[in-house]
Amino acid sequence: MNLEDKKKIVLDLIGTFQTASKLSLSLRKKGLKETIKEDNTPVTNGDLEVNNLLIDKISKLTPDILIVSEETSSNKNLNNLSTFWLIDPIDGTYDYINNKDEFTLNAALIINKVPEIGIISAPAKNRLFYTYGDGNSFEIINNKAQLLNTKINTSDNENIKAVSYSDKLKNEIKDIHDKFKVASYTKMKSSLKFCVIAAGEFDLYVAEPRASEWDIAAGDAILSNSGGSITDMNGEKIYYGKKDFKNPGIILKSARLNNG
Repeated sequence: MNLEDKKKIVLDLIGTFQTASKLSLSLRKKGLKETIKEDNTPVTNGDLEVNNLLIDKISKLTPDILIVSEETSSNKNLNNLSTFWLIDPIDGTYDYINNKDEFTLNAALIINKVPEIGIISAPAKNRLFYTYGDGNSFEIINNKAQLLNTKINTSDNENIKAVSYSDKLKNEIKDIHDKFKVASYTKMKSSLKFCVIAAGEFDLYVAEPRASEWDIAAGDAILSNSGGSITDMNGEKIYYGKKDFKNPGIILKSARLNNG
């Protein structure tokens, strides 16, 4: 699959993401129907309807590529996948349920175990990010695609700012913040963390092993293709299609920290 093929897939998906974003907000306004899954986490009719919408469109665009979604049992028992889609229809379901604004819609195309296509929408923030290859990460602003490049969007003279999953940092995460001389950190949920680092608004995110591959794949593509990076705690590249789609601990960095 060449760059133009990937670009066409992404551009064909943007309209579906915009429709799904509006649907997620409309369903929340009407009142969500919530159930608890086997893993004791919540799922709503919004998660499921967005999931169906994204899968239907992606299946038509790439009928020969497997789809793995958080909210669908199909293909979740497969291991060592190489080229496949990862979908998290709504990342940050607690925020979604509680009328907060950091939840996101996510889809990533993994090619040879690496995410190359990624789309993330944050409906309540009216932000949409996408990528289809190295040097081709964008945010749609005022209906125009604005290039994301952490090398030019972040000034070396600015204080280092981090995003964090929690208000209270664990010691191992605080140690990494100290290493990079983090001046301040902001609590943020969902894959929006990847996007704000890609946009040059923040520089660092560190997390212990907790999320699944569908939580990070689209963000990985957007950040990596904008000049930032995502690695495990040992600085090694993260590959996808692992057993049970589990992640290691991760470190996200803007371009100016990559040599740090």
